[in-house]
Amino acid sequence: MREAAEEIIQWLKDQLEKTGMNGFVLGLSGGVDSSVAAGLLMRACPEHALGVIMPAGNQEQDRLHGIDAAEAFAMPYIEIPLETHRQGLCDEVGAALREKGIGVRDERMMKGNIGARLRMTTLYAVGNSLNYLVVGTDNAAEFYTGYFTKYGDGGVDLLPLAHLTKGEVFRLGAYLGVPEQILQKPPSAGFFAGQTDESEMGVTYAVIDAFLRGEEIPERDREILERLHRVSEHKRHLPPSLRKTEE
Repeated sequence: MREAAEEIIQWLKDQLEKTGMNGFVLGLSGGVDSSVAAGLLMRACPEHALGVIMPAGNQEQDRLHGIDAAEAFAMPYIEIPLETHRQGLCDEVGAALREKGIGVRDERMMKGNIGARLRMTTLYAVGNSLNYLVVGTDNAAEFYTGYFTKYGDGGVDLLPLAHLTKGEVFRLGAYLGVPEQILQKPPSAGFFAGQTDESEMGVTYAVIDAFLRGEEIPERDREILERLHRVSEHKRHLPPSLRKTEE
């Protein structure tokens, strides 16, 4: 884990030099991925890294865990509550659709995606003010399965953890000193009570990690992962465009 950490830290420093930006801004969700990213950023650029806690329907515990992570790594942070804005936008969208007799197909999904996109809008507003790069926290399991919101938590400048399995993120977190209460809780986006990543995906991170390592997994799990990867392919690419050539 020491070598893994040092490799990422150097990469972050290289990205900062390459882009000419001043530092990094990171959303602190209270989960293990953002906590690990916070620890790495504070080692790569301790004078110019900022955490942002953005409650948007989350449990209060997530907010407190975000503070725990910031304090564990002495990361400066600010809080920007987003729930009022998220709910207001959901209400406006729902009302406009109902006027046309359409309705909302999946209100819970809409609220979750709007929350993720509001968070990223907020991080870019902060980043632009400071000339900071926006750092994402998706790991290899999330990236492969598409378990992220397009132009939400997937809309970032850098993904320092995207090559690590979930298990590797947890081990790196233990090495860096992520608080134990964060390491022990089930991974969740936190947009509604009882939500967990694994229940939504229908497969455990342990199985996803094994699959990514090329190991044999149950056929049912393989089918789930292949389907998730297939239907989320568009999330891993820039939008397609029609290119015209002059003769």
